[in-house]
Amino acid sequence: QDWEQRQEEDTLLIERILLLVRNVLHVPPDPTEEQQGVDGDASVHDRVLWALHISGMDDLLKFLASAQVEQQWALHVLEIISLMFRDQSPEELAALGQGTAGAEHREDTQELETLRQRELAEKRARALQRPSRHSRFGGSYVLQGLKSIGDRDVVFHKGLHNLKSYTHDLGKEPRRVPRHRQAA
Repeated sequence: QDWEQRQEEDTLLIERILLLVRNVLHVPPDPTEEQQGVDGDASVHDRVLWALHISGMDDLLKFLASAQVEQQWALHVLEIISLMFRDQSPEELAALGQGTAGAEHREDTQELETLRQRELAEKRARALQRPSRHSRFGGSYVLQGLKSIGDRDVVFHKGLHNLKSYTHDLGKEPRRVPRHRQAA
């Protein structure tokens, strides 16, 4: 619902849900529980984050954080996001993003470079196949039904796209009218 259509109960419900999520994420890790698990096993905090992701709650949090009309929840969302990243250090997060993104970026760059080289080779091959000189001869056309001097039809030497602007005065110098005889 838009914020204009929400009742007071809806606003309270949203706030309570955000506080519940914050409180669930705020629970400190239990060291005895963490030691019993296998090394590669996900912690309780990671499983809660995965459950939030599966339920779509992370998308709702992103919407609440980015929507201009939902600014009243910004501090709750900020607190939840900070609790989501509680166990990670900024260096680890930056290295994770660079590791996969860097490898993907290198692969993409290499793939684009091979495609560009192939395209340039095809362009060179096409350039070698066609003649090097361009003929500027666009053709001559006879305009039937339009008489030139005498009884012959007009011969038009420009392209067909210029035919619409054809007049008999094409190429003639316009008559110069003295300044004192020009219309105001």
